[in-house]
Amino acid sequence: MAKPKIILGIDPGTVVMGYGLIQIDGKKLSALTMGVIKLDKLKDHPDRLKKIFDRTVAIIEEYQPEHLAIEAPFFGKNVQSMLKLGRAQGVAIAAALSKDLPIAEYSPRKIKQAITGNGNASKEQVSAMLENLLGTKFQDIPLDATDGLAAAVCHYFNSSGVSSSSKSYSGWASFLKENPNRKA
Repeated sequence: MAKPKIILGIDPGTVVMGYGLIQIDGKKLSALTMGVIKLDKLKDHPDRLKKIFDRTVAIIEEYQPEHLAIEAPFFGKNVQSMLKLGRAQGVAIAAALSKDLPIAEYSPRKIKQAITGNGNASKEQVSAMLENLLGTKFQDIPLDATDGLAAAVCHYFNSSGVSSSSKSYSGWASFLKENPNRKA
């Protein structure tokens, strides 16, 4: 019998980072765990980034996922917020790459579309649809956590053929090959 597969999904943030893990056992999809990493008590941005890195590595070591699905930063009006969010996402990706975990990146719209069929769905609609898909209730679960779970489920739905709107990397070498301008 094949070993169940695990996918880690992350909704990056600099104040709260959501994560969720799904398990695929044959054709049965279930929520393994989810939660948030609260960063608001840390004053310095570098301290927040370090906590994101350390907690992401710890989650990977504990649950041994086969893939990381992460939400891509969206373009907002506040450039400083967008830069900080991009750093948070980059640190989570670096943590996964340090453990040789393949990465898939999905836009918020793509994740919402995959879960609800509507790319403009609210966080509440995504959470409610995940409850239906996974046959469980998310009582007192922060929406950032269900957003992380949604990224994992989106990857599961798209993993049979990697979508053109996602980017996958199998390690540092493939990341650098696809992004030569990011080398120092």
